[in-house]
Amino acid sequence: MPFLLCLKRKKSPGPLGRSIFQKHPPLAQQNYQALLDMCLKSNRLFTDDTFPAHISSIGTGALLKKLPRNLQWKRPHALHRSPVFYAANRKQLDLCQGLVENCWFLAALQALTFHQDIFAAVVPQNQSFERKYAGIFHFRFWHFGEWVDVVVDDRLPVNEAGELIFVSSVYKNVFWGALLEKAYAKLYGSYEDLQIGQVSEALVDFTGGVNIRIKLAAAPPDLWDILTRATYSRSLMGCQTHLGTTKVLKNGLVAGHAYTVTGIRKVTCQYGPENLVRLRNPWGKIEWKGDWSDRMSLQDFKIHFVDLMICKLTPDLMSKEDGKKWMYSLKRGRWVKGSTAGGSLGFCNGTFWMNPQYWLNVLPVEDSKKSLGSCNVVISLMQKHSSKHRNRAPHLFIGFSLYKVDLQYQESNRKLLPAFFTQHQPVNKHQVFLDEREVTHDFQLEPCVYVIVPSTLEPQQEAEFILRVFSRKHVLREMGGNTSFTLSKEIVDRYEGKIWEDFFTKYFEQNPEINAVQLQRILNNVSWRNFQSFHLSFSLDACQGILALLDLNTSGTLSIQEFRVLWKRLLFYLEVFQKRNTSRSGKLDLVELHAAVQETGISLSNEVCNLMAIRYGDPHLKISFESFVCFMLRVEIMGEAFRNLTQDGRGIYLQESEVLKKICLQPQKWQKSCRNSSFSLSNCSSR
Repeated sequence: MPFLLCLKRKKSPGPLGRSIFQKHPPLAQQNYQALLDMCLKSNRLFTDDTFPAHISSIGTGALLKKLPRNLQWKRPHALHRSPVFYAANRKQLDLCQGLVENCWFLAALQALTFHQDIFAAVVPQNQSFERKYAGIFHFRFWHFGEWVDVVVDDRLPVNEAGELIFVSSVYKNVFWGALLEKAYAKLYGSYEDLQIGQVSEALVDFTGGVNIRIKLAAAPPDLWDILTRATYSRSLMGCQTHLGTTKVLKNGLVAGHAYTVTGIRKVTCQYGPENLVRLRNPWGKIEWKGDWSDRMSLQDFKIHFVDLMICKLTPDLMSKEDGKKWMYSLKRGRWVKGSTAGGSLGFCNGTFWMNPQYWLNVLPVEDSKKSLGSCNVVISLMQKHSSKHRNRAPHLFIGFSLYKVDLQYQESNRKLLPAFFTQHQPVNKHQVFLDEREVTHDFQLEPCVYVIVPSTLEPQQEAEFILRVFSRKHVLREMGGNTSFTLSKEIVDRYEGKIWEDFFTKYFEQNPEINAVQLQRILNNVSWRNFQSFHLSFSLDACQGILALLDLNTSGTLSIQEFRVLWKRLLFYLEVFQKRNTSRSGKLDLVELHAAVQETGISLSNEVCNLMAIRYGDPHLKISFESFVCFMLRVEIMGEAFRNLTQDGRGIYLQESEVLKKICLQPQKWQKSCRNSSFSLSNCSSR
């Protein structure tokens, strides 16, 4: 079993308690340009009802106790006679922290101001308090895999003296920082939701980059070289001091505080060369009192700071291959209780295989400076908040395992089963699970096929996640997303026995074609031999559905040939059903269902399995044998229809997983479309 390390700062959170099919609430997208035009046309100032000038936008907890008595919300024109949104003067970009304890956010924001092109992407520059002013502003953030535009009005909370109580500028007439903080608070629920965080989180939200975290107590020998490459490659950097009982230390540093790394310099003194790191306190005051004034030596930096966070727009920092083109892949997934929330390998071996699995083919690159036997690969796993309020949903402990797979598994798209994980060790034997938003690791991998298994530390914990992979060249896909419908010869031979010859041949001699009522009578009266007994019952509705699926000539009846297809599948599905129905209840729960689908030789995405439970399950999402048969038959037949429609290689423009999803949601519509002779491929196009 691999060594399992859990870096724990607080008690591990339990299951979030949400319904397994509850979606993360989507961020309300407001059209900035349309709202601006509407306000200008009606000659009124914008009022944002989605994030109102109300105490609810500030929060509900401890932050409220810090607020001034007569809190007011005012627009910049009421606070200064000549307000300015943004000034290009470098000194006017300096910000000061307010009542919110969000030094991590301010430290990242200060780093952003050193890169004008990145800054302009987050803070659109064509906004002002003069030309086309309507009290509306917008900002852009990278939010869990996509860039979102966040709109706010310019009503800001102030005290009786008209002073901003949250972020403000050193120059009191500059308001971009206060408005950006408001937009960020709206993105994450409230101002109070910005109280706790990591510099690394905000750096990623401003850039969409990938983070490298260096523990300075165990810093690599080439730390100065890493800082140098980071500086010249325009990376954004922040750092964190040690926690302490004293807030401001004698040396001028603030305990448990985030700082911005604003530059580095090598100088020569009488004792020889000295490597210096320049830092900025987001408070705008209280600086390092040790040697070198607002700079400090690299040695002091390693002593007095815990973490160094470097956010790269491309992950070539550690590989020393600056300027090379990198590939980037992103996959979205979910850990679902009872289905794909398998937990870590060290916590529960039996369900680990149920976690989402991703097939990664690392390919060699000819122009790489490194040997073809080694490729730099960065893998990042980010969990998504289950609540729109950032700090109301504690982070789960998350991590991932990386496996190199043998040749026999390399071409298969089926999920790896439990036996594989008992026989193979992960590449990252010392797995680390962190209760942080993002876990990132840098690997040196030989070109080969690997499988990434993201998981929570404990099983049955639910969350959404995004998986990102960076390398010079690779292919990434989710395993279990496509289907394979072949029945082996062994299974076919097994169900061509005496039962068929003795009973059904005689029956069909008297009834060449059977309808749904006759099908129901056969299925409910046949002797299901060689299987453990529980009551099998098929409703007329189910039999009508089965008949519709197998009635190739649309006669409303089944011929002996059509029934023969059904019978073989029924026996096969019953064998699978009983094998996986370990509770012997006659119904499959979500865990048993997932295993049963795998047992049939069909690989379905986790999402389709969940839809299956909704569409065919009872109120408790349990699946009877009747429902199991109906779904599996539909999957097989629609899969065949899909392949028939794409034989020319240019047909349907939906992926097969998308087709299967539509089958679950609108089966009758798709069944009719696939049977209709005038079926048009253009109707299915999603181009």
